[in-house]
Amino acid sequence: MEFHVSRLISIFMLIASILVMPVVASAQTLDPENTLYLDLKDGRVTIKLRPDLAPNHVARIKKLAREGFYDGIVFHRVIDGFMAQTGDPTGTGMGGSEEPDITAEFSSEPFRRGTLGMARASSPDSANSQFFIMFASGDFLNGQYTVWGEVVEGMDLVDNITKGEPPANPDKIVKMQVAADAG
Repeated sequence: MEFHVSRLISIFMLIASILVMPVVASAQTLDPENTLYLDLKDGRVTIKLRPDLAPNHVARIKKLAREGFYDGIVFHRVIDGFMAQTGDPTGTGMGGSEEPDITAEFSSEPFRRGTLGMARASSPDSANSQFFIMFASGDFLNGQYTVWGEVVEGMDLVDNITKGEPPANPDKIVKMQVAADAG
């Protein structure tokens, strides 16, 4: 009987390690300096930054996040089945930070569900502080907008952002911070 119990425990431990291993592995692969925490009304979204694709855009997002620029800013344009846009301190979609605009860093990375892209005006080199999170794939954006990150945890929370252009009662970014700075 003892042999069977210990064997069952060994099998259980093996199965548990297989189930837990991907979660532990993915958490270990996230570099805190290139991870953002986006706190929304319903909880925390974890974003993997992509300096390999857009180093200047990632540097801008991190700089503004460290300054607290994004804290309290509304999602001013949220289109169901498409994307949620934020990053404008005026809440109108017309504003940005006091920093100069950034030159486009287009890549072949596709816009999929959970991708973060930089919003811009008609000029490809007009991105500043506004960004969007994709609810679904948007292949028509590929090569036209800069991809700078991806949601790795909490996409269900992004799905809960109040929809509208603008939403009647828009959701806000509670806090956005670089994981390396989080306490």
